[in-house]
Amino acid sequence: MEAIQKRLAEEQTYLSALRRELHRHPELSLQEFRTAERIEEELNRFGIPHTRVGETGVLGTLRGTGAGTGAVVLRADIDALPIQETGGAEYASQTPGVMHACGHDAHTACLLGAAKLLAERRTAFGGEVRFVFQPAEEVGQGAKPFVEAGMLDGADRVFGLHSAPDLPVGTVGLKPGLNNAAVDLFHISVHGEPAHVAEPQLGVDALYIASQTVVALQALVTRLTSPVEPVIIGVGKLHAGTTYNALAGSAVLEGTTRTVSQESRERVREQIARTARNIAEIYGGTAEVQWTDITPALVNDPQACREAAAAAEALGGGVRVVTDRSLSLCGDNFAEYLLHTPGAYAYLGTGNPVLPNTLSSLHNGNFDVDERALMLGAGLYAGYALSRLTGKEL
Repeated sequence: MEAIQKRLAEEQTYLSALRRELHRHPELSLQEFRTAERIEEELNRFGIPHTRVGETGVLGTLRGTGAGTGAVVLRADIDALPIQETGGAEYASQTPGVMHACGHDAHTACLLGAAKLLAERRTAFGGEVRFVFQPAEEVGQGAKPFVEAGMLDGADRVFGLHSAPDLPVGTVGLKPGLNNAAVDLFHISVHGEPAHVAEPQLGVDALYIASQTVVALQALVTRLTSPVEPVIIGVGKLHAGTTYNALAGSAVLEGTTRTVSQESRERVREQIARTARNIAEIYGGTAEVQWTDITPALVNDPQACREAAAAAEALGGGVRVVTDRSLSLCGDNFAEYLLHTPGAYAYLGTGNPVLPNTLSSLHNGNFDVDERALMLGAGLYAGYALSRLTGKEL
């Protein structure tokens, strides 16, 4: 397998240039048209047939001509975030207010690097590799259309990775079991009755109801949830009122929950809905709660993790695998694939103290990656597919 890394070392310039191009031209969720076209151009160069899934998803399919059977799915997310880049890189985003602040440009470059290598070696394996370039991960969409399109049908394994600034470059995090929380979005509409602030008895203050709701939701975590079970209820948006001297006739709250089991996910949903309705009723108003499923909890298959760890270590070059990375209450809808097919989601170390911005957190305007990680990421994608389809290290 060290031969893979030797070959990819020759492609470091290609990987970096591709990642930087994608970084300069980020596109928001479900708007990744240029990105999809560039992916297709590269797949064409490699001789890999492809098709669109939805408007901006791309599925490439490579069939090996050698010994071996089965199908492995490799996934990278491709969308960017509505964040202004502030890090000062010479390859900074050219789109104001939009940047790749979560490493999806790096993931895409890694998977294209793996596609190039596997296309060169198609005589070395049998079976099929499916390359999934998924849009809209940041808004909890993009995964289900691939599932509905049959992308996982007959697949033995699914594998994905994500940039990790908390891990040093050269390190891969592969934790069996629970890795990421389930994520849901809630939208609470509060209905009151406007009135002059001097005559509050004549109206129903939707802003006051909304404020009380925000405070009460935090009590659900501190008083109705076990202190040893991770649960987050966060309100990120509150809009109400039209002027300073009138009771607000309506208010809107938006927030998110993070839970680690289906039981707690359902329980917290019911508690939030009941709390919002009851508080509104106390003060004479009404409240409606709407939910959007973002992603279920991400649970890695233990055997797939062992396989991926072995593939990483076989790459050589001092690759270090850690299996005890802390649970993250961030979410990733790669979890949708794991509900259907055993697989593993790896964290690719991208941090380097010599490059301070590579230590910045995800979704930060200074976020960057140590591009040496691209070679390891591409090697991990390719190495896992090869070892799984051939049953041996190459």
